[in-house]
Amino acid sequence: MEVAKRSIEEYLKENGIKPSYQRIRIFDYLIQHKNHPTVDIIFKALVQEIPTLSKTTVYNTLKLFLEQGVVQLLVIEENETRYDADTSTHGHFKCEKCGHVYDIRIDLSCLDLRELEIHRVNEQHIYFKGTCNKCLHKKYD
Repeated sequence: MEVAKRSIEEYLKENGIKPSYQRIRIFDYLIQHKNHPTVDIIFKALVQEIPTLSKTTVYNTLKLFLEQGVVQLLVIEENETRYDADTSTHGHFKCEKCGHVYDIRIDLSCLDLRELEIHRVNEQHIYFKGTCNKCLHKKYD
């Protein structure tokens, strides 16, 4: 990811975001964990370190990150909004057993997208659901 080459603080500034401590920690969490977290997951992970953190702050920070294009929104399930700091073109696979979301590489050059040429595409999302390799090989008692 391009942010690893320079500091998160600089990256946020370059993208029009004031780099407060909470914003830096939230973005750092997204980069370090790559677990496509929800607001609740981020909040629970950081509230011990930042006792003044609220879910509203996490939500508003992620909303700002979305507006500035430094994260992307994942809605694989209707009732679950997740966030990804990797804004490159890639897809996702969600395991229906354990709930883990994996990144998958996509080669768009293999797809016939000519029908889209007459439209303006603002977003692209490719995702799959199923059972991950770990769950397929897990022994259940």
